[in-house]
Amino acid sequence: MNGSEWDQAVVIALGSNLKGPFASTRDLLEAALGRFAGEGLAIIHRSSWWRSDAWPDPSAPPFLNGVVIVETELGPRETLSALHRIEAAFGRDRHTPNAPRTLDLDLIAYGREAGMFDGLVLPHPRAAERRFVMGPLAEIAPDWRCPVTGERAEAKSARAEVGLDANAV
Repeated sequence: MNGSEWDQAVVIALGSNLKGPFASTRDLLEAALGRFAGEGLAIIHRSSWWRSDAWPDPSAPPFLNGVVIVETELGPRETLSALHRIEAAFGRDRHTPNAPRTLDLDLIAYGREAGMFDGLVLPHPRAAERRFVMGPLAEIAPDWRCPVTGERAEAKSARAEVGLDANAV
């Protein structure tokens, strides 16, 4: 994919800093990716794993993050529901914001959709601030453009202010 081909990209960010019953957070994330197809999310591109300090509390365990591009027949709200089902299957506790977690799945973009969809804001309102999202996205889709600003993933990654320590591992 390149240029305008990225216009239809459904972008999902993954992260984990608690391994749960798995040997590592990498193993947990790989297992989570294995559940995508069963939820109607066909992975067509995936980034390397990126490590970063926990945010906003750097004393928490570090995160392993990545980004995937999927194809799906699901709409935006249905896609988010599928992601929440996968999170729940991996023991995600949503009671404390920004707390350590086994699995965090965020719908970053759904094609060129922009705005509010049943309480879901697209593109993800804080993704551009996070190098641990924009870095992996720029790795696999440097020409992806934000549906709101038109800015390329590569430029957004260079300007991200959260997770500046994020690097591919």
